[in-house]
Amino acid sequence: MPRLSNLYLFLYNSLQSFGWALALFRVLSSFLLTKSTHEAYASAGELICFLQTAAFLEVIHGAIGLVPSGALLPFMQWSGRTHFLLAIVRGITEVQELPSVFITFLAWSLSEIIRYPQYALSCMGCCPSWITYLRYTAFIVLYPIGMAPGEMWLMYQALPYIKEKHLYGDSFLGLPISYYNFVQVVLVCYPFLWVKLYIHLFKQRKSKLSKRHEKKKKM
Repeated sequence: MPRLSNLYLFLYNSLQSFGWALALFRVLSSFLLTKSTHEAYASAGELICFLQTAAFLEVIHGAIGLVPSGALLPFMQWSGRTHFLLAIVRGITEVQELPSVFITFLAWSLSEIIRYPQYALSCMGCCPSWITYLRYTAFIVLYPIGMAPGEMWLMYQALPYIKEKHLYGDSFLGLPISYYNFVQVVLVCYPFLWVKLYIHLFKQRKSKLSKRHEKKKKM
């Protein structure tokens, strides 16, 4: 019989799976109906904001030992995405219709409708091997798409609006930099942090798929 913690994780990951599947459906539906990428945020933005905010639970899961990931890496992933989503995309209406929002939402949704079902089924010990393979392979394509023409390009496009509006200026009072400067620094650091995560995922892929291969050999 599954432990209570596994049942909780199964429920959490199942709800996230459903939420991201709905987000993907909304993004693609709006694209097919309007023949345009401009409605991505209007169709699924608030839902994706909610799902991403709720994902802070994954940091807590790692911190209390509910999952073996630890808290640092989940926090880095969560904070990067959440800053991008809430501070920039949600906070600057002028960027919400840009194609880079559509690209980001599409890449994120496709990644998450693979990742969360794999986590959910693994909690129950019944994850098909092909889902595990897909989970540790799809990121090779989806992560670079979400990062370069998605997140980074949109942050760069948002810079003139941040400067013009003096966005979040009150939050940086007394500091030697503005939010505009902060985003510029983020853009410089982003590729290096992203490469670190990307390499980690490849190491994770090698570990997980080699275990899967060993299990097959024993059968």
